[in-house]
Amino acid sequence: MSLSSAPLLLTPQQVHTKKVALLDASWFMPNSPRQARQEFLSIRIPGAQFLDLDTVASPNELGLKHMMPQERAFADACEKFGIRADSHVVMYGLSVASSRTPRALFMFRTFGHHNSSVLDGGLPAWIAEGLPVENRDPSPVQHTEYPTPTLHAKSLRNLVILKIFEAYEQIVANLNLDPSTNPDADLILDARSRGRYSGADPEPRAGLSSGHMPHSLSLPFNVFLRQNGGPHDAKYTTFLPPEEVRKALDEAVGSERAELIVKGEQPVTTTCGSGMTAGILWLGLKLLGVERISLYDESWTGYAMRATSKIEKSQ
Repeated sequence: MSLSSAPLLLTPQQVHTKKVALLDASWFMPNSPRQARQEFLSIRIPGAQFLDLDTVASPNELGLKHMMPQERAFADACEKFGIRADSHVVMYGLSVASSRTPRALFMFRTFGHHNSSVLDGGLPAWIAEGLPVENRDPSPVQHTEYPTPTLHAKSLRNLVILKIFEAYEQIVANLNLDPSTNPDADLILDARSRGRYSGADPEPRAGLSSGHMPHSLSLPFNVFLRQNGGPHDAKYTTFLPPEEVRKALDEAVGSERAELIVKGEQPVTTTCGSGMTAGILWLGLKLLGVERISLYDESWTGYAMRATSKIEKSQ
């Protein structure tokens, strides 16, 4: 696997000057009229390939999409993209939020490919800086050989790369512990909107209850992001600088608990609606140097779909 660790975020100019393997990881909600693959075919960074997170995924007993793939499925996808174990992989999309590139980065790093980064600002930032794009048919890629990655057993609990039911059981067991008094409990950070977290607003998925898990805290993913302007009224979204990410974390969980998280004394698990925007919280915390952090793959949809789950509301 890739032993060298690339920066988590790169600017368009930094990407433009490097030899990298580019992946467009754009993704939209199922009820959106936009089609990520079609937009990739219409405009993209030269040489980019399209990463479909719903395809490079494992089947789920609840029918959920974009669950973490098995090790060999990940390696097969890398081979198809022409990615080698030592390739520097850079993921981008139409924005930080719509592309879900942090979730793609989480996947690569989970499988030990640390030579991977996110293009901060995505394609809009690239275009705003006047860098080249293409709209012709994607060029053929020479397939490579990519070794099947191996996950260390000690990482399984933190990374939640287990069988679906076992991952749910882990969450339920953790929710029986109070992270404010038990150092073994993960603090659950919920990236959904505060309305969905409190139960005041409905979930996008019809028939699914809103609300939150016991002992979890609300940390909407957009508090880690900022809007930027460029030439010709260009707009794009990037991550806040680390010091502002830390401020947002302080405001959400309190400065004392935030300090414990950054020091590694308080483990955290990020969650959201379906495991996508939880990646934004994961990446924001990684920018602060947080190491004891995991992501709940099924997230709220998988949790709330099960009749045995305890759901709290705070309207």
